[in-house]
Amino acid sequence: MEQTDFDLVGKMLIAMPDMGDPLFDRSVIYMCAHSEEGAMGLIVNKPQPKLRFFKLLKELQIEVEGIVREAKVHCGGPVETARGFVLHTDDYRTEGGTLDVDDSICMTATVDILQDIGRGKGPDTALLAIGYAGWREGQLEGEIAQNGWLTCDADPTIIFGTDNDIKWAAALATLGVTPELLSSTAGHA
Repeated sequence: MEQTDFDLVGKMLIAMPDMGDPLFDRSVIYMCAHSEEGAMGLIVNKPQPKLRFFKLLKELQIEVEGIVREAKVHCGGPVETARGFVLHTDDYRTEGGTLDVDDSICMTATVDILQDIGRGKGPDTALLAIGYAGWREGQLEGEIAQNGWLTCDADPTIIFGTDNDIKWAAALATLGVTPELLSSTAGHA
């Protein structure tokens, strides 16, 4: 895939106020793919309210062996909401199933990672997302031009952080912006 003029792979998108879609309101999205053909990312600050990791493993008939840390389950976006994606540290890989997104974060979308997490052999840090956010060719670039998103470098402490309520403000802070300073309308000279 040929890359666009600006590459958002491994970056974070920060939703601007008045996004219009409640799913994306105050969202922070980690970008996993971006090309002229479109873009794909995972929302990292919208937990699934009714889905718990150990319950999901049980539903998938994956046995838990030993001490296993609870992984966070998030709403990754409105596309393919029956499919799971795991963002994780780069200390874990499956043959042909792991995508190195950047130097420290990978994504795996095969059941192998859930089985390995259940056995205590998964990555040190992981975030499970159900569904993903996707954009067709030129759509995301248009939304950015219309003041829908800010972009910043990815910060693993924000992506994998425990407090989803502060991830949006924390992502803004990486740009030196506070929520009170944001306007939902763009100025054009």
